[in-house]
Amino acid sequence: MKTILITGGAGFIGSHVVRRFVKKYSDYQIINMDLLTYAGNLENLTDIDSMPNYTFVRGDITDIEMVNKIFDAYRIEGVVHLAAESHVDRSITDPAAFIRTNIFGTFNLLHAAKEHWKGNMEGKLFYHISTDEVYGSLGDTGLFTETTSYDPKSPYSASKASSDHLVRAYFNTFHLPVLISNCSNNYGPNQFPEKLIPLCIHNLQHLKPIPVYGKGENIRDWLYVEDHAAAIDVIFHRGMIGETYNIGGNNEWTNIALIRALCDVMDQKLGRAQGTSQQLIAFVKDRAGHDMRYAIDSSKIQEELGWKPSLQFEEGLSKTVDWYLENSDWLENVSSGAYEKYYDKQYNQR
Repeated sequence: MKTILITGGAGFIGSHVVRRFVKKYSDYQIINMDLLTYAGNLENLTDIDSMPNYTFVRGDITDIEMVNKIFDAYRIEGVVHLAAESHVDRSITDPAAFIRTNIFGTFNLLHAAKEHWKGNMEGKLFYHISTDEVYGSLGDTGLFTETTSYDPKSPYSASKASSDHLVRAYFNTFHLPVLISNCSNNYGPNQFPEKLIPLCIHNLQHLKPIPVYGKGENIRDWLYVEDHAAAIDVIFHRGMIGETYNIGGNNEWTNIALIRALCDVMDQKLGRAQGTSQQLIAFVKDRAGHDMRYAIDSSKIQEELGWKPSLQFEEGLSKTVDWYLENSDWLENVSSGAYEKYYDKQYNQR
């Protein structure tokens, strides 16, 4: 069996990738390495945790001894690297955590792969998943392409840009077989409710205010998480070594338009009078360094690898709301304790 290490596989995107690989590729042994920080949740994977080709290992990518032990114990032949600190607000509050995980953690994985695959790179692959935020901010027109210059604006995006550069350096200097993809904003089931869409769904369920930064005019391109997992699958198996692929949903929305659409969906599904939820919108002070617009040109992956998003945003949003309403226990479990303190600090003291 080919043994694949997926880092961050208990998180939002990672759990969808792990599930897809475990179910689709019975000839792969999938090793899920996750530290289970606040955003990692093994409840995301209860449907596959007893499958014979799946193994969970609790571990920290910043611990080089642990990383080497996993490469030794399981004879890792491929890496899908998703583990990362990923929330911009948290990177402003605690940038050091992002430097440790996103830069030093990625370095540890790259170095372990290089050392363990030395002399026999055939059939090996290190696939690094990144973000469109490394490119900075767009004006009213234009799209991010794979050749757009990097211009990160937050500690989060700077740390991811650094990790991208490390991956390319290991390809160019040590000939490590690598792939990189940069994706737009993901949404869908199992997302931790510090992110915009699950945060709004949770608040709307409980008739709590919905915090909106500034005037809500910032624009993002939205990608359904299962479409992203499908793109990762295609890139891992068919991508050209050394290449970068941008993955986007072709769904640009201002934050305020998205939130108003979500309010209407929630009113409909909860049987409330139309317009009820929009009354909960509360504008708060804009965050520092808030990029105005992200938009991805995903023509390269579509033309070269045949991938394209399967859902338009309205359909994906409806499916997402249904999942959270049907899994309210999951949402309550991850919205308590330390997260409540963080939520108060981020929004209620503005």
